Amino acid sequence: MPASSIIPPAAKAVIFDAYGTLFDVHSAVARHAASVGPDAARLSEIWRAKQLEYSWVLSLAGRYEPFWRLTEKALDHALARHPGVDRALRPLLLDAYRSLDAYAEVRPTLEALRARGLRTGILSNGDPAMLHAAVTSAGLGSLLDPVLSVDAAGVFKTSPRTYDLVLDALSVTAAEVVFVSSNRWDIAGAAAFGFAPVWVNRLGLPDEYAELPPRAVVSSLDGLL
Repeated sequence: MPASSIIPPAAKAVIFDAYGTLFDVHSAVARHAASVGPDAARLSEIWRAKQLEYSWVLSLAGRYEPFWRLTEKALDHALARHPGVDRALRPLLLDAYRSLDAYAEVRPTLEALRARGLRTGILSNGDPAMLHAAVTSAGLGSLLDPVLSVDAAGVFKTSPRTYDLVLDALSVTAAEVVFVSSNRWDIAGAAAFGFAPVWVNRLGLPDEYAELPPRAVVSSLDGLL
């Protein structure tokens, strides 16, 4: 699909997932890779996988904990799986997660979308303190309105209650929202809710959830432009 067709004419807002979409979730471990050692990449993968798994399990069980707590628990699990990694790195890794690197194309993409008169914002599993730290460290605060956390709904994505936060915050309909995420499961949830979802498939992964397709697939955020 040409970039000019990705954002429908009726769109009023482009809302982004945060972790993995705007912010590189593996940059925390990457900053300390030399200290972590040869298990750095695998440690980061397990950390991310468990973080998400815990959010899904809690949501299905009708329970909720702030995403930062899940991030801590997931790191503890990843470290337990890699006993050769120095546990003294734990606070350093958590500090790095609070200020993850934004992908290089994030700022110019947000600026270009806002120049078109579109509102831009975040809807994330991250709790408010996490999101504030990430947005502030990346210097993106002036380019994001609103920054929404599922904490207000007390449940994680892909619950429809989380996506409904966007409609309440912006006074728009689902059809007027383009939702952008690097997580295919999040795209499926957004599609089921009625958003126009765009999948940022950075790793060239095979498609899934065929019954809940994205409007478009891009390899990086500048594919929106």
